[in-house]
Amino acid sequence: MSTATSEYLTIVSGLPRSGTSMMMRMLELAGLPVLTDEQRGADDDNPNGYYEFEAVKQTADDPSWLNGSEGSAVKMVYRLLYDLPTDRQYRVLFMRRNLDEVLASQQVMLNRHGVKDEVSHAQMMKLFRAEIDAFYKWVEKQSHIDLIDVDYNRMLSDSRQELAKVNDFLGGSLDLDIMLQGVDASLYRNRK
Repeated sequence: MSTATSEYLTIVSGLPRSGTSMMMRMLELAGLPVLTDEQRGADDDNPNGYYEFEAVKQTADDPSWLNGSEGSAVKMVYRLLYDLPTDRQYRVLFMRRNLDEVLASQQVMLNRHGVKDEVSHAQMMKLFRAEIDAFYKWVEKQSHIDLIDVDYNRMLSDSRQELAKVNDFLGGSLDLDIMLQGVDASLYRNRK
């Protein structure tokens, strides 16, 4: 791990079903320690695991999990980034995926678990767009957060170039060839 990487917490974020678990797996393969509690095991929707860490959901009330987290990676839904204390630095890999694909993937997952989605596709699209727009306006004013977009669709079509961008952003010490082993195009099942 480079000295630069050890100075901040790497956060993988984005909308649900945007490739955050895949990115966490790639970082782990490259040797970056990942914060996960493994409470949510692998399943048909995420056969390589979810890489979730329940403590992030309580950050607003109890940010103690952040102590000693520098040099690691954690997954956080974008809404939780608002709760991060401003007294430390974060590097955020914000996963971007075609929004129709995100919604299709989410619908498949909800259907598999027998959950009825009460909101229409058009309403969800409008909601997600508005929330992401508001998030970007907020994050550009945050001096404690450095963020780059990582394109899920490009990750599958031009993995090396997209991962080189990630590696440069994180200090250049990650092994791209090992990270490439984490790109699993077979999981790209909801295409638009």
